[in-house]
This record gives sequence, C-alpha cells and structure tokens, in this order.
Amino acid sequence: MHERRFFGDITRLRSVERIERLEVERVVQCCLKGGNFSTLLDVGTGSGLFVEGFSLHKMEVTGIDVNFEMLPAARSYVPHGRFLQATAEALPFASESFDLTFYGLVFHEVDDPPRVLEAARRVSRKRICLLEWPYREQSFGPPMNDRLSPARLEELFNQAGFVRWECIRLQNTDLYCLNNGGEDLEDSNRPFMETFTSSNH
Repeated sequence: MHERRFFGDITRLRSVERIERLEVERVVQCCLKGGNFSTLLDVGTGSGLFVEGFSLHKMEVTGIDVNFEMLPAARSYVPHGRFLQATAEALPFASESFDLTFYGLVFHEVDDPPRVLEAARRVSRKRICLLEWPYREQSFGPPMNDRLSPARLEELFNQAGFVRWECIRLQNTDLYCLNNGGEDLEDSNRPFMETFTSSNH
C-alpha cells in the first residue's frame, strides 16, 4: 500500500462518475444494515468520500490514510471528523475503539493482509466491512493481477479467525461484511447476498 499510495488529482476521487460508480450511499446502508453503530473507522480514507457518507448517518467518524496529503482534503469535506496519518497494519487506537471498521477499495493494496485483518479485529467491536473490486475484468479499477479472488479472501478470513461473513454483490464492487461479535449478519432483505461459514470451525 505504501508503494501504491495515490498521488493524482484529489478532485478526481470526487468526480460525479466515480461517486455513482461506487454507489457510496448504497454501500453505507449495506454496511449499517441490521446493526446499531455509532462509531466508524475508515481505513485508507483518501478524500473522505465514504467517511462523509457514514457521517450523514450521525456517526462519530475517524479516517486514516498513509498519505498525509489526503488528510486536509478529507477534513474539508468532513470538518467534524477526526483524521490521522497511519497505516492499515498499525492502527493507533485502543482495542474495541470502533463499532465498525471500513476499507473502501484499499484491502487489495495493503502490504500485509493478515496483519491488517488482525489490526481490524482488535479495534472493532462489532463489524468489519471490506469493499473490493470483483474478481473479473472491468473497464475501470485495477488489473486482474491486483485483484483478490474469492478463494484468496476466504483463506485470509479463515486465517484471521472469522467464523462467518457475507458478500454483497453490488453493481461494480463486492462488499464483504465480517462479524466481529454482537451483530447478526443474516438479513434476507439484502440484495445478492451470500453468507459463508468458515470450514475451520
């Protein structure tokens, strides 16, 4: 992730086309569905696109990014949020600091996925959500060799000790929701939902 940090035009991250493609509000609603969440950590927050969406649901929001230059942009869109420079592998927060931890199209870029999931479990009280590019060719997003296959994600989730998770297939992305205790993931009203149980438990 440190080698692949974003150095382009920050305004491009806020283009109307990108916001529509990423279905920001739908992603936020899917993450919050069926739970009671008041605090959020957004890992790899960038310009604060997703953290802004969560804040509209009256959540106390915190965002981190490895790129210090992103933080002023995020603060400008979410002035009441808290923004820090940090890596996904070393989250500078106490255990169980947040109800929900969110990764918006950044998990495939991290240097040490097992360590990232370990850190996420430590700081999250209830749920962890990973928004990722689907494992198929698209005219946008990263090349196939930078995308994570469902099999690889299942392997990582199993290794991290997650017992149950679900995948919600959105129009252009896949949203993985992992239960870290206290919230039931089953919800028959979620579209294109697949629920998984670890084969190791």
